Amino acid sequence: MKNTISYDKAFEELQTIVAELEDGEIGVDELSEKVKKASELLKVCKEKLSSTEEDIQKILKELD
Repeated sequence: MKNTISYDKAFEELQTIVAELEDGEIGVDELSEKVKKASELLKVCKEKLSSTEEDIQKILKELD
């Protein structure tokens, strides 16, 4: 999965996966697939948050 997915969409998908896990809606056969997908989504979210933080820091430095 590339960073082509938006943060909001990735976070929404993560919430869906978590809800399915909490509700017991995911069978054993799907569990591995869902965990892998969640891991990819978490990576995308982390990268986007880090990038945004760097951008904000640059802007703040320019304002000083």
